[in-house]
Amino acid sequence: MAPRSFWKGYLKLSLVTCPVAMTPATSESEKVRFHSINRATGNRVRNRYVDAETGKVVRDEDQVHGFPKGDDEYLVVEDEELDSIALESTHTIDIETFVPRDSIGWIWHDKPYFLVPDDKVGEEAFAVIRDAMRTTGMVGISRVVLFRRERAVMLEACGKGILAWTLRFGDEVREADFEGVEREKPEAGLMRLVKKLIDERTKDWDPAMVEDPVQGKLLDLIEAKRKKRKPPKRAAPEPVPVTPDNVVSIMDALRRSVEQEKKGAKKK
Repeated sequence: MAPRSFWKGYLKLSLVTCPVAMTPATSESEKVRFHSINRATGNRVRNRYVDAETGKVVRDEDQVHGFPKGDDEYLVVEDEELDSIALESTHTIDIETFVPRDSIGWIWHDKPYFLVPDDKVGEEAFAVIRDAMRTTGMVGISRVVLFRRERAVMLEACGKGILAWTLRFGDEVREADFEGVEREKPEAGLMRLVKKLIDERTKDWDPAMVEDPVQGKLLDLIEAKRKKRKPPKRAAPEPVPVTPDNVVSIMDALRRSVEQEKKGAKKK
């Protein structure tokens, strides 16, 4: 079943506007999740907010936002005050500028969302913006309010739709720090051997490469407990080999690795 859109608004470029709907591009709904249970009663354990000093339960209507200004001192910020600074981007993705797709490093990408036209009338305007970005290799930069927080978003053509990536805030991304790395270029001979290893291990991308190996084991465990059977035994993991004191040279290790890859390929 297709996920429901959680945001609806308008995609705008200058005077061109079209209604759009946004849905998450990823999901964790299929993940096995557990509840906290009281072992003695078998009942679920419920989380409740309590006052840090009195220990008394705080009702939902009495919970407000607080910004720390000192030890045990807070500035209270009301919901109405937060709403008052909300921008037009609450309901409009107004493309402010375009940048080359390759100029935004992956580290800035936060979460992906699918953006699609929300009615037939706006499909042509949507398609023009999408295809123009695709043919020029550009992505649009805009802002939108999600979950009561304004976020910068990157828009790029994706099939028949547009992929909207929320971008991390500037204070969330750190400068690259590789001070501990001294060697800049390895020897040419070592490079040739590693390239051979890469060639031997190169395959087409397959989503199975990133499957969660624990998910299947959890489902087997749950099914066994449901049927009151003993959970299937898993083979113990192979011990990690300890590096000997007389370490072989990198060149020798790479040569042996390449030979092993060739033998493995022949067996397959």
